[in-house]
Amino acid sequence: MKEALFYKKSDDKNVDCFLCNHFCNIKNGQVGICGARLNKDGALYSLNYAQLVAFNIDPIEKKPLFHFFPGTTAYSIASIGCNFKCGFCQNWQISQAQEAKELQMKTVSVSAKDLVRQAKSRQCQSISYTYTEPTIYFEFAYDCAVLAKDKGVYNNFVTNGYISKDALKSISPYLDAANVDLKSFREEFYHKICKAKLKPVLETITLMKELGIWVELTTLVIPGQNDSDSELFAIAAFIAALDKNIPWHISCFHPSYKFDHRIATALSVLEKAYLIGKEKGLKYVYLGNVHTDYGENTYCPSCSGMVIERMSFSIKQNHIEGGKCGHCGEAIAGMFSV
Repeated sequence: MKEALFYKKSDDKNVDCFLCNHFCNIKNGQVGICGARLNKDGALYSLNYAQLVAFNIDPIEKKPLFHFFPGTTAYSIASIGCNFKCGFCQNWQISQAQEAKELQMKTVSVSAKDLVRQAKSRQCQSISYTYTEPTIYFEFAYDCAVLAKDKGVYNNFVTNGYISKDALKSISPYLDAANVDLKSFREEFYHKICKAKLKPVLETITLMKELGIWVELTTLVIPGQNDSDSELFAIAAFIAALDKNIPWHISCFHPSYKFDHRIATALSVLEKAYLIGKEKGLKYVYLGNVHTDYGENTYCPSCSGMVIERMSFSIKQNHIEGGKCGHCGEAIAGMFSV
């Protein structure tokens, strides 16, 4: 165990945790909502520091991050824990601490120094803190990110966006990019299904932009839950008002976990969302978890020429030159290898 960051001791050995927007008050001997931070005799400890439940080398497109060094690989890691309780979670076996415990999921101890060394030796352009919620293993992610930055390795979060403002600001000098799940645009959805709130997620996305972190957003479209025209319009409008250069990944739902009895998202619904994004002026809209001839490709917002052709997380063609369209010279938003 490692003593946690972002907490304050209170009366009777209780502690207040300020790592995420739940702001848990944790009694002695108890854990927070995430299940990964323990109050032991009035001090808060991270239970998953340097304990990895998953580590792989992935294409950066799998995060998905399409405008962050496309075609490179990310050393992808996760520790057990999440501060959301989404019934449709694709990685519930490791994101939900209680489920992971019951399934006896194994973890491997890895130091921050060794992890960065491994990422560097495997020629990964970045480290991706992913699969579960990186906020919940913040202390380890922070230590890795600082070392990685010093070694010329970039850092990205795949996150639900529930990190507190103070925690985000502290890691922002080392965090280069993030894909944030914008799961819905209704408080009811977040309260009922995620056991969280929408407003802090919107504030996180906005703050990330202000801090200079490259941001892409993903919405998993679930039939009967967040697929109405009005909600999709609201999400697209929010993104457009913040920055029309933010890529929006519209992802197909497949039955999983507590939502295993539901049907997958129809392609027509995803295509509708795609057109809504374009109608609102978003320059980069993508379809995920489903195959189309256009949904994974990047098109120039000026000349409409295809600048990146993708298939199954791999790049077939790349016509971006120095961050610009190779056809007309228009700047393409993002971070690209020179």
